[in-house]
Amino acid sequence: MKYRAIATDYDGTLATEGRVADTTLAALKRYQQAGGLLLMVTGRELTDLQNAFSALAIFDGVVVENGAVFYHPASDRLQLLADPPPDAFIATLKAQHVSPINTGQVIVSTWQPHGAVVQQTIQSMGLASRVIMNKRAVMVLPANVTKATGLNVALTELGLTANQVVGIGDAENDFDLLKSCGLGVAVANALPAVKDMADRVTTQYRGAGVEELVDWILNGEL
Repeated sequence: MKYRAIATDYDGTLATEGRVADTTLAALKRYQQAGGLLLMVTGRELTDLQNAFSALAIFDGVVVENGAVFYHPASDRLQLLADPPPDAFIATLKAQHVSPINTGQVIVSTWQPHGAVVQQTIQSMGLASRVIMNKRAVMVLPANVTKATGLNVALTELGLTANQVVGIGDAENDFDLLKSCGLGVAVANALPAVKDMADRVTTQYRGAGVEELVDWILNGEL
């Protein structure tokens, strides 16, 4: 196969309303049985992802928190790829009535309409952080952390190069992922801007689009 790995986003790409269809899971296994490797690259926190997706162990590598944490399912090994913001940042957001606030190992997230307040707080505190949007979600990460940087760690672990990987996603935080792969694919339900920058766009939505991608690869259509 030209592409030895698929790197997929979770919500809105692999999953529909947080769940992966049996047909989508079967397509991933077909690709794996043909010799392909599976990578997940998501903004979700690991515990949240494990609770939502019981078949996570089929993946050869999992990048969570939008590139800030790498998880190796086979060894149950977790690797932090960046440092979290100071506690004072969370306290300052709460004092400005930003709610809810979710904190992972590194990531801090909330929802619109709090994006402007979060950005202003980062600037006023002089933090080396940035806001990454994921539709209505507002994610705060170190400035040098993206899905692409997390993917690079996974590729090094697996002995792959970016040119050997197809990335597939649907939202703003997938830009870096798709750009960093040998081929960037947007699912049919992706935001218009993601479709515009992708190399290919599936005709099917969400998980069915991932199934379509697997067929493209296994049938030599890429």
